[in-house]
Amino acid sequence: MCGITGWANLDSHTPPPDGARELLHSMCERIVHRGPDSEGLFVTSGVALGMRRLAIIDLVTGEQPAFNEDKSVAVILNGEIYNYRELRTDLEKRGHAFRSASDTEVLPHLYEEYGDEMLRELNGMFAFALWDSKRRRLLIGRDRFGEKPLYWGVFDNTLLFASEPKVLLAHPSVKPALNLQALRQYLSFDYVPAPLSIYDGISKLPAAHKLVLEDGRVEVERYWCLSY
Repeated sequence: MCGITGWANLDSHTPPPDGARELLHSMCERIVHRGPDSEGLFVTSGVALGMRRLAIIDLVTGEQPAFNEDKSVAVILNGEIYNYRELRTDLEKRGHAFRSASDTEVLPHLYEEYGDEMLRELNGMFAFALWDSKRRRLLIGRDRFGEKPLYWGVFDNTLLFASEPKVLLAHPSVKPALNLQALRQYLSFDYVPAPLSIYDGISKLPAAHKLVLEDGRVEVERYWCLSY
């Protein structure tokens, strides 16, 4: 199943806080049930990416985060990219070099070729977070039908994200409070529709949407609509 979490500062040059790696680990600990096989942590100025992995594809060399050749692009993925073999074949023809046989590793190379338009190339169920260190930019994408969950919120000038909302509650900036509008919807429909969550200040990224943090601005945009 896997799970991802992390944060990015609105000021992308903010150095990691003291104990950042330990904090990221504690957030990952809340999704051990999603990924019991291994943990991947990446902490640098402006961003932290963490994931818990359930090893299915490329059991030996498929650890995350995955990087491009010069490690300027880092990606963590929850889910599976069904067409990763076809994408990899095309990317190799374009000169990209791969270190593993995992589906995750196609994402940083695909981003190099297509930018955010990479989302249109993907066939799969996924929620991923991609850090572009050259542009100091975070891209988060969720699959077209929302099979994989992704929650996010901005607290103390920091964008936090995770596969489950309880992971965000492990961060000291988050003070849990009930979202009364979400509660009303839950009592009416027996679930909380996106983009709300049961917690005030924490949103669910809707299916077929991307989130971009760049130059201190957070933008959420739909990238795909069902065509009849």
